[in-house]
Amino acid sequence: MEVQAHGASHQAAAEQWAQRLGLPLHIDAAEFALQVTDIGLQLQQLSDDAPGPVRVDFVEGGAAHRRLFGGGAGQMIAKAVGVQPGVRPAVLDATAGLGKDGFVLASLGCQMSLIERQPIIAALLEDGLQRAAADPDVAVIVQRMRLLQGNSIELIAQWQDVPPQVIYLDPMFPHRDKSALVKKEMRLFRPLVGDDLDAPALLAAALALASHRVVVKRPRKAPCIEGAKPSHTLEGKSSRYDIYAKKALKG
Repeated sequence: MEVQAHGASHQAAAEQWAQRLGLPLHIDAAEFALQVTDIGLQLQQLSDDAPGPVRVDFVEGGAAHRRLFGGGAGQMIAKAVGVQPGVRPAVLDATAGLGKDGFVLASLGCQMSLIERQPIIAALLEDGLQRAAADPDVAVIVQRMRLLQGNSIELIAQWQDVPPQVIYLDPMFPHRDKSALVKKEMRLFRPLVGDDLDAPALLAAALALASHRVVVKRPRKAPCIEGAKPSHTLEGKSSRYDIYAKKALKG
């Protein structure tokens, strides 16, 4: 992994990211590059058959389309975390990734805390949040999103604030369906992140902290996380939400 500046104007920022992340500005035969560009920080695989770069964009593209046309509070994720008339729970997304689910919930009015333990992915998310904060249409949404970088199990165990009403988990598990590997983000992230083999411990920690419920997103046919059994499930075409209820969410 190396850090690249696309143009001399980004050299200083590239050096800052390299220092923060402990990465070189150039390395022979690097497999990945974290690139500082005019349109934001992006991660690029450097092999000949590599997919295009991945970056966090809350202003345009898929995030904008889902914000405007995604179904609002009728979306399954909204129902899973307990969004209802007069109720917008405070949610801790303990497996934030690129922040897509966190942004959806923030756009519906939820106060979001997001934890990402992989430093490169956390850097992409931090950069995306900073750029979104400068956009008048999106700034009010990302103001509801607080990013924490570190190990979720440790941060949950050390939690000092008011406990989140809902903790949301979307762990990365081994994928047997080869079509899942086609996704550009998955091809990039799996070598960096690996599988979340500590998911049972994360679920246990989440259940100890959340005041009202824990929600786990899973592939539709995948087994539940080892440990406590969900109270009920919401199932869609390709994924489902296992809901571990502790007490009812009320307005």
